[in-house]
Amino acid sequence: MTITPRELYQIGTYAAGNRLLDLDQRSVQAHGDRTNSITSGHRACQGCGEVLGARFVLDAAMRACDGKVVVSNSTGCLEVFSTPYPESAWQVPWVHSLFGNGAAVATGMAAGLRAQGRDDIRVVGQAGDGGTVDIGFGPLSGMFERNDDVLFVCYDNQGYMNTGVQRSGATPASAATANTKALGAEPGNIFGQGKDLPRIALAHEIPYVATATVADLHDLERKVAKAMTFRGARYLHVLVPCPLGWRSASHDTIKLARLATESGMFGVFEGERGDVTAVSPIRRQVPAEDYLRLQGRFAHLFGEHPRPDIVARLQEQADRTIARLGLLGAEPHDHTLEV
Repeated sequence: MTITPRELYQIGTYAAGNRLLDLDQRSVQAHGDRTNSITSGHRACQGCGEVLGARFVLDAAMRACDGKVVVSNSTGCLEVFSTPYPESAWQVPWVHSLFGNGAAVATGMAAGLRAQGRDDIRVVGQAGDGGTVDIGFGPLSGMFERNDDVLFVCYDNQGYMNTGVQRSGATPASAATANTKALGAEPGNIFGQGKDLPRIALAHEIPYVATATVADLHDLERKVAKAMTFRGARYLHVLVPCPLGWRSASHDTIKLARLATESGMFGVFEGERGDVTAVSPIRRQVPAEDYLRLQGRFAHLFGEHPRPDIVARLQEQADRTIARLGLLGAEPHDHTLEV
């Protein structure tokens, strides 16, 4: 057999594939014994960031907990495309909650297990940004206050994508949605509305809070594994681009997640009991415009009547995030995932 030597060329991703890493440092997805928590047969859109994030989150949780994980899942895209009656793509114990009570159902599951003395089984709650930032915000805050033993994961695609692409409390300023039209002097979503849920979670001083994106899957797996070392309430907020709602190319999902972090439009950090303990520094800063231009929901800022004033305001937001978290000049933390 002829073997052709190959060389690795850097193409700007600042990442190495699994085959270049030692076996114990590779992604959980690179191992043949992964759980495949969500398997083939779901009906997610091509390029869906949410289904990718959910696969990595739950397989990492299953690995960290020796397969002893139960899951609650609020109504939303993830639930709808994965469980078209009478089928299911889930291969983990999985409960469908209502849109607004996902955290409450997860809390009840944790309480039931505690009453049975089953501290070996862990609970993961899942929801989109609608079921987390808006409709489910009250139960989630209550879960944080009680310090219930649940890891709650928000897959943030920045809108109510399953019901027609309406704005949510996580929709960025100026983004066009079904109910924030690109019209008038202030087109798109209004500046100053919405919630920064990761910072709100941090203010509850729960044991662990982290943000992540599907552009750095090793980092995402590492944070899930770390979250499972804590007892009490934990919160993970994952940016998952949505080609449908963002009006972006399906092949740009990972690129957009990466540009979100490299521009400062989405800060990646970890916190414990109210304090930021680590950040993922920006290694090659790009303008916010590079991130915005790839998305049709911001097309009104660059068309026949461009709005450089609004682009500048969005850049100011990104700059504040960079300054707040110290994303420039920070030392990278250890991204090695222990499996």
